[in-house]
Parts: sequence; structure tokens; C-alpha cells
Amino acid sequence: MKTINLSQKLFLVTGVLLICCTSSNAQFLKKLGKRAEKAAERAVERRVDKEATEKTDQALDSILEPGSKKNGKSPVPNTTDSEEKPQNNNTSGNKSVTGSEGPKGLSVYSKFDFVPGDEQLFFDDFANDFVGDFPAKWNTNAGGEVVMLGEDSEKWFKLKSGYNLFFIPSAPNLPNDYTIEFDVIGIGVEKVSSASHLRIDLSDNSKFAEGENFVQASIPFCQYTSTGITVENRKNSKQEIYSTIKADIRNAIIQGAHISVAVNDERFRLWVDETKYIDVPKAVPLGKLTTLKFHANNFKDDTEQVFITNLKVAKGGEDLRRKLLSEGKISTNAILFNSGSDEIKPASMGVIRQIFQVLQQDSSIKLNIFGHTDSDGDEKSNLTLSKNRAEAVKNALVSVYGVDASRLSTGGKGESEPVGDNGTSEGKSQNRRVEFIKI
Repeated sequence: MKTINLSQKLFLVTGVLLICCTSSNAQFLKKLGKRAEKAAERAVERRVDKEATEKTDQALDSILEPGSKKNGKSPVPNTTDSEEKPQNNNTSGNKSVTGSEGPKGLSVYSKFDFVPGDEQLFFDDFANDFVGDFPAKWNTNAGGEVVMLGEDSEKWFKLKSGYNLFFIPSAPNLPNDYTIEFDVIGIGVEKVSSASHLRIDLSDNSKFAEGENFVQASIPFCQYTSTGITVENRKNSKQEIYSTIKADIRNAIIQGAHISVAVNDERFRLWVDETKYIDVPKAVPLGKLTTLKFHANNFKDDTEQVFITNLKVAKGGEDLRRKLLSEGKISTNAILFNSGSDEIKPASMGVIRQIFQVLQQDSSIKLNIFGHTDSDGDEKSNLTLSKNRAEAVKNALVSVYGVDASRLSTGGKGESEPVGDNGTSEGKSQNRRVEFIKI
């Protein structure tokens, strides 16, 4: 009889165990169903990516940003701004953020010139919707549902593909000057069609048609080639503009991107993260547009999925620089932070840049900077968080723009001075703000 040595026995036992484990895991995932299986896979991928990113960030920080600290991040962005217990008290001057191209210091965004409107018209993070339901504030001729991605706690709106439109009937008519912001991510789009896109429509039609007057921007989701961003308009049923602007946003789409749109009379501008791709001075049919719509097309719903969250529409008001100079104080909820953190989001740099311009213009001005939070979480933690956020804004002004630190003082009010209803998403968004007061 042929004998089997110890190493061979171990090899055979290991093989049997692997087969059994593989079979067991396959049965387990099969029971979970396709959706749960995909969620599990994404959770594993995020955990692996998170560990790899943390190590890479540490090395990059030591070279690019000596002395700064960096929190590891998941590929799916944590974009909810509800207040939570502070996760760190880091107020170093040159904080890092993770964008579509990896670790970046806020100095990268120092020329980012998007400034959100200062009068909020509409906000939805789907916090009050049940998972699996279509969002209560929206309307559609197709379908969609609110979901939570993997282990993340924030809610996202999954848009059903096809010639389908999604809009907010309860939102007010669009004024002449306003901004639109939202977060978007594509999952399972690695082999998506080159024609797959998410279109942002501003239209005079309050239902499901394009309308006689509109301006549209199509965000591409194609991954195997760069297809660019298309802008199109129609005035009194006549097309005046149809153009595709070169833009390679493939990484941003699968990692999670922040889209910003600014409309000023006839001018239409669009940013993806910190980069402005569209700036057309005569694209908007002036005084005609009433409705914001979204159109997801050429995606396979089972495997190629589009999600949005944190949609904010705000009326453009006075120039913050002029208001600060004339009234001596301003309050803005356009300076955003990562959830439960004092880490500034890059979309905030347009506002901070305006504050710098005021300080640059008049060297005698000194400012008090106060942070405010909503009422979510512990009152003491919110107070600490508000102080840290005010300090983070000061540090950005000092480290990015070179403002003399002695001209800036900071403090925090926590949740003690609300300006909106903490029982609603809109009210909470208004309460999360930063105040600048001339000393």
C-alpha cells in the first residue's frame, strides 16, 4: 500500500476544508440573495481599500503635508452632515481631504470659486424616508428607492434607469440666481455603456417632458474611455447649444463625487469636485425655467446603479464679501464638514476664499469665527465640535491663504442658537453653520 506523508496529508486536509468553506460560503451568499451579496462584497472591498488607503495616506502625508494628521476613508463617501460625537480634535492647519485623485490638502482647492447660494430653497438627504420606499418629496414616471450602501448609515436615492425623470414638485420655482449641489456615486459601472449618463435638467416643464425651454448637463459614467460632459439648451423650442466638454471624471464617479451647479441669469456653470468643467455665459433661457429634474439613462438596473444624496438648492443672495463689509457680520451654512468631524469639505473653499478676500482688501479687519451645530447627539460634544470647526476654518485661512492668525479669534455655540427646526433635515442643514463677526 502506498503511504502518504505528513505534508501530503496536510495538503489534502487543507484542500477539503477549502472546498467545504467555499461551498458553505456559496450557499450562505445564495440565501442572502443578490442584493445582500453585492452589499457584502462592497463592504469587504471598502474594508480592504480603507486599510490600503490609510497606509498610503500616511506615506503621502509625511511627504506632502508634514505634521498633518489623516483619517482613513472609505471609497463610498461619508457625505451626511448630521452632527455626531467628534471623532478627533485635530485642528492642524493643513488638513487633508480625499477626492477623486487621492489625498489632497485644502491648498489644492484654494482657487475653487463655487459659492453656494445663501438662502436655502430645498434640501433632502432622505433621512425621513424608509429604506425601500420612493422618496416622499419627489415624483417620477418610473421608479427608484431609498437605500443604505453596505455598512454606511447615510441614505441614498437609487435612480431607476430608462427614459425616466425624477423631480421635486414641492420645490419652489427656480429664481434667476441659484445653486444646486448633490453627491453622486456609480456602483457596478465598470463595463457600463459609453452612452450611460446622469442628466441634470433645468426646464420650463413641471411634469415629465423636456419642455420648450431648458438647459441640460449630462454626467458620463463610462469607465473604459473618457467621454466628456455634454451641455445642451433649447430656447423657445430652438436648440442653440450642444457641446461636449473634455472631462475625465471616471475615478470621481466610482469613488463618489460632489456636483455643484451655479445659475446666474443666463450663465450656467458646473463643477465636479473642485474642477469647473462648464462655464457658458448664454446657456440659460432667462426667466423661463421652473423645475429641476434628473434623468438616468442606459444603465442596467440589476448591475449598473446610480445613487444621489444631499441634494441642496439655494437661492443666490448678496455677495458675502459685500455683506461682511457693509453689515459687519455674516452667517453661512455653505462651509461643510465631514460627519462628526472638523475636517472641512473642499466644496467649502469658495466661501472661505471670499472671507480671505475681505481680509486681504482691508488689513485692519479682525474677525470672530463661531461654529454652530444642529441638536443631533450630545450637547457637550456638539459644543466641542462647534469650537473645533471654527478653529478649522481659522486654520484654513492661515495655512492656505496666509492670513495673520492674530486677526482671527474662534468660539463655538454648539446647538444653543438654532435658526431652523431641528426636527427636519432642512432645519438641521440651516443650523449647521459658521458665523463671521467683525471685531
